[in-house]
Amino acid sequence: MKSIKALVFDAYGTVFDVHSIVTALDRRFPGQGPEVSKVWRTKQLEYTWLRSLMGRYEDFWKVTESALIATCNAMQLPLGADARAELMEAYLRLTPFPDVKETLGAVSGMPLAILSNGSPKMLEKVVKNAGLEAAFSHVISVDEVKTYKPSAAAYHLAVKKIGLQTGTIGFISSNFFDVAGAKVYGFRSHWVNRSGTPTEELGVTPDATLRTLSDLIDLLNA
Repeated sequence: MKSIKALVFDAYGTVFDVHSIVTALDRRFPGQGPEVSKVWRTKQLEYTWLRSLMGRYEDFWKVTESALIATCNAMQLPLGADARAELMEAYLRLTPFPDVKETLGAVSGMPLAILSNGSPKMLEKVVKNAGLEAAFSHVISVDEVKTYKPSAAAYHLAVKKIGLQTGTIGFISSNFFDVAGAKVYGFRSHWVNRSGTPTEELGVTPDATLRTLSDLIDLLNA
């Protein structure tokens, strides 16, 4: 860990709790918020992978909206224009996990960045609404390369922006596919496994597995 000179964080599911949107979903679909949120998130990720494979990129705002529509269609839930606008707006106000601010403060002695599938507008607003603008020296969107993680082109953006060698950058994500992609690219990869889920069978082992984001503090100080 002593060789790490910068930390790069995934945004959705790592810094920001994507399921904090359940409150807004429950207002529209009483009692179904958790299930809608789960399906929406799954569909959102599926669309990023499919669009990357097909070479038919659309930014994450559009992908997120399309995933919401598809989710409501599949669950036979009404989604008028007002509901769609309200729920999409809620995605700009996702809540950070409870350990985020403490952890970012504790590791602020080195450059910190976000590398996310999110569009520039989405990232700017969610970071600002959470009061985290000062924490990150770079907030990087894959929109610059028009493809989604786990593409190597997406991870290379962090190297270009930060200006450090690949092996000196620590990458942190709660999404195993993202950790695997970062590891294969050459980053030191750290999987935040809050729910204790089994590893995916991708032939990739993270450099470290953390139970919470705050475990990163002890790891860096070891």
